[in-house]
Amino acid sequence: MTCPDHRPTPHLVVDADLLAANVAAMAAFADERGLALRPHAKTHKSPDVARLQLEAGAVGLTVATVSEAEVFAAAGCPDLFVAYPLWVDAAKGARLRDLAASAALSVGVDSVEGARAVAAQLPGGAVLVEVDSGHHRSGVLPSAAGALAESAARAGLDVRGVFTFPGHSYAPGVTADVAAEEAVALGAAAASLARHGVEPVVVSGGSTPSAAASDAGVLTELRPGVYVFGDAQQWELGTVDAAGIALSCVATVVSHAGGNVVLDSGSKALGADRAAWATGYGRLLDHPDARVVLLSEHHAVVDWPDPHLPEIGSRLRVVPNHVCNAVNLADELVVARGGETVDVWPVAARGANT
Repeated sequence: MTCPDHRPTPHLVVDADLLAANVAAMAAFADERGLALRPHAKTHKSPDVARLQLEAGAVGLTVATVSEAEVFAAAGCPDLFVAYPLWVDAAKGARLRDLAASAALSVGVDSVEGARAVAAQLPGGAVLVEVDSGHHRSGVLPSAAGALAESAARAGLDVRGVFTFPGHSYAPGVTADVAAEEAVALGAAAASLARHGVEPVVVSGGSTPSAAASDAGVLTELRPGVYVFGDAQQWELGTVDAAGIALSCVATVVSHAGGNVVLDSGSKALGADRAAWATGYGRLLDHPDARVVLLSEHHAVVDWPDPHLPEIGSRLRVVPNHVCNAVNLADELVVARGGETVDVWPVAARGANT
């Protein structure tokens, strides 16, 4: 796909055909293994992308915040899971009650205090207990899941099961081990719930890097997000190759200072994420040996191994390291097919952080 039209740079472009292929492939993967698919919408923040996922068979969407849930409920999504240990005060409780009136809603808990706060504001609300499967961010130990679930049930909540995020799968060479850790943790947590008299209907996990290794004998549901677009991290991890990356940032060459290629797609367009193992701040979709080696707010300096530099004023496609952050910095997604713009989709949940 060439860079479509001549709108100002930098801007994000989505290849409609690759997006559709990525959506279909993950839907087929989950279906073949008997797993429900509940994609994480924090990646795309777009009701238009969500519609494609739901039409392909997703049972609902995962979101990170109440405000994200509000955006997707307003767009007609019938089933939403806030995969986060919410602290629910009166104001947030009112918002959750409004949401529960328009969509099937469940939220995460990882403490007795958090569960009681949910119960006070959303009586009878559906919750899943978050389990730490090795990422060490939030979630209880698997052995403690049952006691928490029992406390939540006694508070009047509908405890649906357990969930985790195997975020430590975002590293080279660890996918199989992380997926195995996830399965052990979720299996132990589900057993802990059963011992405490709570039947775990939902056992939810998965990430884009680890999805292919997920244990369908333990999990009932997958929640990957980045798979819809791909990004430079997934490219380097081998989860996706360049031919499957559906989103890029179109940038203009503004300088050849220092013998490098300088683009106008700085951190305010690409996001500033760079994992310790990453080879740069982003990659060039059509020039796989090039790397963004220096990033500031409005400059992306590219180490260009070819002695023939692209002309100043020409346009290149940059793959962000972390596509979720790049999307959250954009107002819209330019949708292209065969190098021609066919639509423009608003990033409706941009900045929906509360």
